[in-house]
Amino acid sequence: MKYLSNKNGFLGIDNKFTFKEKAIVVPFGLEKTVSYGGGTRNGPKEIIKASHQVELYDEELNCEPFKKIGIKTLKPFKIEKNVKKALSVMSKINQGILEKKLFPMTLGGEHSITPGCIAPFAKKFKNICLLHFDAHADLRDSYNGEKFSHASAIRRCLDYPNVSVISFGIRNISKEEIPFLKNNSKRIKIFWAKDKSKWDLNKFKRLIKNKNVYITFDVDGLDSGIMPATGTPEPGGLFWDETLSILKIAAKNSNIVGADLNELSPIKGFNSYNFLAAKLVYKILSYKFLY
Repeated sequence: MKYLSNKNGFLGIDNKFTFKEKAIVVPFGLEKTVSYGGGTRNGPKEIIKASHQVELYDEELNCEPFKKIGIKTLKPFKIEKNVKKALSVMSKINQGILEKKLFPMTLGGEHSITPGCIAPFAKKFKNICLLHFDAHADLRDSYNGEKFSHASAIRRCLDYPNVSVISFGIRNISKEEIPFLKNNSKRIKIFWAKDKSKWDLNKFKRLIKNKNVYITFDVDGLDSGIMPATGTPEPGGLFWDETLSILKIAAKNSNIVGADLNELSPIKGFNSYNFLAAKLVYKILSYKFLY
């Protein structure tokens, strides 16, 4: 694997600093099936650029987490235009990272990357739970004739019989997805955005206790007031502190084995959204390794 220099990689750490890596940031700006706003192909590079402004010290954790983690960033590479071929490449990258006993943190790109991301995890673990943050259920079997659409990302993950899903923030679902949801109620648990004030996070804690968990974070799971820089923004979503509370419960009670963050569509001149995504990635990695 070829890495960017510390200075050019995630967080922009001084090149003089050396560490043994535990986490690998994978920029994977696949954009093929977006159905409203575009620009997700630019998400990874803007997240990495914004991450150079993220304070390395975390006042919550009372340390500079990167020193305890060890984070390296893969050099950007050409991404296949064919979705299935691109997902095959994504799968091989994560397979290689897992073989080195490292933690993959993929930056999308559109949400269609996730079935490729989790393929080696589904192969490695007897059972894997997908912790899914999103405005949309993504349970369509296909969308606009494409089975590997961003709107089918979670459905394709569930093609693996040993994958289950816990979703947070869903507030947009089509009628055609409901029968599949009902027929797979044992494998799919949804914490609906409309019920946010009544969420039982102790139930969530019980659901993930001692499980192997893969995080997939579509930034449109966040409320559109704090994250409009996405192709399909939706009001009524998660806010920062709510998001961190859920991630902390996951980090403290389960074995987080990998993650992706996707669907950032950068808006020129509005760097705060790129910064939010970068800080969120740092938080996910920090919680994984420090809790």
